[in-house]
Amino acid sequence: MLVEERRQEIIKLVNKKNSVRVSELSNIFSVTKETIRKDLELLEQEGKLLRSHGGALRTSRSDNEEIPYTKREIMNAGEKEKIARLAAKQIAVKDTIILDASTTAWNLAKFLPNQELTVITNSIRVATELSTKDNIQVISTGGHLSAKTLSYIGDLASRVLDLYHVNKAFISCKAFHLERGMSESSDEQARIKEKMIENSDELYLMVDHSKFGNQAFSRFSRSKNVDYLITDDGIEEKVKNQLHTKSLKLLIAKN
Repeated sequence: MLVEERRQEIIKLVNKKNSVRVSELSNIFSVTKETIRKDLELLEQEGKLLRSHGGALRTSRSDNEEIPYTKREIMNAGEKEKIARLAAKQIAVKDTIILDASTTAWNLAKFLPNQELTVITNSIRVATELSTKDNIQVISTGGHLSAKTLSYIGDLASRVLDLYHVNKAFISCKAFHLERGMSESSDEQARIKEKMIENSDELYLMVDHSKFGNQAFSRFSRSKNVDYLITDDGIEEKVKNQLHTKSLKLLIAKN
């Protein structure tokens, strides 16, 4: 089978099954895992699929489509974990913080030590993760449950966020554009994150390198509102330079 034929077959499999593993593709096409990884990297660059930790996911060209949580948690999983570890180091005893419903925030919750903290979140996964850490006070917003994102959204969640003020908010987003700022798939998620930023002193934006230069459907905050931007070491040099021109405090998570 020619290389191009194999790649077309990979696209068909991903679209049919929604997700596939590198090992599975290696067996199907009788090539090495490294060859499959190179195929997936090229296909992702062409926008044909999304690479995940150990495989690939079907992609949608609609910026208004909410990707289910179970898919998001394996997308760029290694990068998100590195970012979360570094973000956890920015949190001190007795801090009051907000964590959004991103998979990066869930990773951050896993790495938080069991110390005196107050955490406000609209994420079911974050609240559950922190429930075993008895020194951390957890406040859940409640609201309308979004099954795809495992998060609370809507008016009730917004009103609860307005009852509090915290010193640090840790937020992620679907896309980050230097001029147009942060954006999300839906208005509902965007408005919740906007409210989180309004009610915090400092914003820590957690985004992996794949999100730079992109725009999603619903904008919610400008880049000038970011106090610290935490990303992984896959960030391109030109993007780093652009961020520095905006005087953003850049924190890069390395291995």
